[in-house]
Amino acid sequence: MNPRVVAVKANPDFTLELTFENGQERIFDMKPYLSIGVFKELANPTLFKTVKPCFGSISWKNGQDLCPDTLYMDSKKTYGSVSRHRRDGSQHKASVLAVAEPRAKYRKR
Repeated sequence: MNPRVVAVKANPDFTLELTFENGQERIFDMKPYLSIGVFKELANPTLFKTVKPCFGSISWKNGQDLCPDTLYMDSKKTYGSVSRHRRDGSQHKASVLAVAEPRAKYRKR
Protein backbone atom coordinates (compact mmCIF):
# COMPACT_ATOMS: atom_id res chain seq x y z
CA MET A 1 0.00 0.00 0.00
CA ASN A 2 1.30 3.44 -0.94
CA PRO A 3 1.46 6.30 1.57
CA ARG A 4 -1.53 8.60 1.90
CA VAL A 5 -1.82 12.35 1.32
CA VAL A 6 -1.67 14.62 4.38
CA ALA A 7 -1.42 18.03 2.63
CA VAL A 8 -2.08 19.46 -0.83
CA LYS A 9 -1.53 22.81 -2.52
CA ALA A 10 -2.94 23.80 -5.94
CA ASN A 11 -0.59 25.67 -8.28
CA PRO A 12 -1.64 28.09 -11.06
CA ASP A 13 -0.18 25.73 -13.69
CA PHE A 14 -2.70 23.01 -12.68
CA THR A 15 -0.18 20.95 -10.76
CA LEU A 16 -0.62 19.83 -7.17
CA GLU A 17 2.05 19.89 -4.49
CA LEU A 18 1.38 16.82 -2.36
CA THR A 19 2.82 15.86 1.01
CA PHE A 20 2.49 12.21 1.93
CA GLU A 21 2.41 10.60 5.38
CA ASN A 22 5.96 9.30 4.86
CA GLY A 23 7.20 12.91 4.54
CA GLN A 24 7.73 12.81 0.78
CA GLU A 25 6.79 15.89 -1.20
CA ARG A 26 5.69 15.21 -4.76
CA ILE A 27 4.18 17.08 -7.74
CA PHE A 28 1.13 15.70 -9.56
CA ASP A 29 0.21 17.15 -12.97
CA MET A 30 -3.56 17.48 -13.38
CA LYS A 31 -3.48 18.88 -16.94
CA PRO A 32 -4.06 15.48 -18.64
CA TYR A 33 -7.22 15.01 -16.56
CA LEU A 34 -8.81 18.39 -17.30
CA SER A 35 -10.38 17.22 -20.56
CA ILE A 36 -11.96 14.10 -19.06
CA GLY A 37 -15.52 13.84 -17.68
CA VAL A 38 -16.06 15.29 -14.23
CA PHE A 39 -12.55 16.77 -14.16
CA LYS A 40 -13.42 19.28 -16.94
CA GLU A 41 -14.84 21.62 -14.27
CA LEU A 42 -11.40 21.82 -12.65
CA ALA A 43 -10.06 23.78 -15.64
CA ASN A 44 -11.63 26.74 -13.81
CA PRO A 45 -8.72 28.04 -11.65
CA THR A 46 -11.07 29.14 -8.86
CA LEU A 47 -12.57 25.66 -8.54
CA PHE A 48 -9.16 23.99 -8.97
CA LYS A 49 -7.90 25.86 -5.88
CA THR A 50 -10.62 24.29 -3.69
CA VAL A 51 -8.66 21.02 -3.40
CA LYS A 52 -8.29 19.62 0.14
CA PRO A 53 -6.89 16.45 1.70
CA CYS A 54 -9.66 13.92 2.31
CA PHE A 55 -9.25 10.51 4.01
CA GLY A 56 -5.71 9.99 2.70
CA SER A 57 -6.48 11.32 -0.76
CA ILE A 58 -7.70 14.66 -2.14
CA SER A 59 -11.05 16.05 -3.22
CA TRP A 60 -12.52 19.24 -4.64
CA LYS A 61 -15.56 21.29 -3.72
CA ASN A 62 -17.78 19.65 -6.37
CA GLY A 63 -16.85 16.10 -5.33
CA GLN A 64 -14.07 15.21 -7.79
CA ASP A 65 -11.39 13.02 -6.25
CA LEU A 66 -8.46 10.81 -7.18
CA CYS A 67 -7.20 7.51 -5.86
CA PRO A 68 -4.30 7.99 -3.40
CA ASP A 69 -2.33 5.26 -5.19
CA THR A 70 -2.64 7.16 -8.49
CA LEU A 71 -1.47 10.34 -6.78
CA TYR A 72 1.60 8.63 -5.39
CA MET A 73 2.59 6.47 -8.36
CA ASP A 74 1.99 9.11 -11.05
CA SER A 75 3.56 12.04 -9.21
CA LYS A 76 7.19 13.13 -9.33
CA LYS A 77 9.47 13.61 -6.34
CA THR A 78 10.59 17.10 -5.46
CA TYR A 79 13.99 17.88 -4.05
CA GLY A 80 13.81 21.07 -2.01
CA SER A 81 12.73 24.40 -3.37
CA VAL A 82 14.23 27.35 -5.19
CA SER A 83 13.52 31.05 -4.68
CA ARG A 84 12.49 32.74 -7.88
CA HIS A 85 12.00 36.44 -8.49
CA ARG A 86 8.75 37.67 -9.95
CA ARG A 87 8.49 40.68 -12.25
CA ASP A 88 7.25 42.85 -9.39
CA GLY A 89 10.42 42.06 -7.39
CA SER A 90 8.79 39.71 -4.89
CA GLN A 91 9.98 36.14 -4.43
CA HIS A 92 8.22 32.84 -4.36
CA LYS A 93 9.37 29.28 -3.76
CA ALA A 94 9.20 26.84 -6.63
CA SER A 95 9.54 23.12 -6.21
CA VAL A 96 12.44 21.50 -8.00
CA LEU A 97 11.66 18.31 -9.84
CA ALA A 98 14.27 15.62 -10.20
CA VAL A 99 14.58 13.94 -13.53
CA ALA A 100 15.91 10.43 -13.11
CA GLU A 101 18.00 8.81 -15.81
CA PRO A 102 17.57 5.09 -16.41
CA ARG A 103 19.92 3.08 -14.21
CA ALA A 104 21.26 1.17 -17.21
CA LYS A 105 23.04 4.33 -18.32
CA TYR A 106 25.24 4.22 -15.22
CA ARG A 107 26.12 0.53 -15.20
CA LYS A 108 29.73 -0.42 -15.73
CA ARG A 109 30.39 -2.38 -18.87
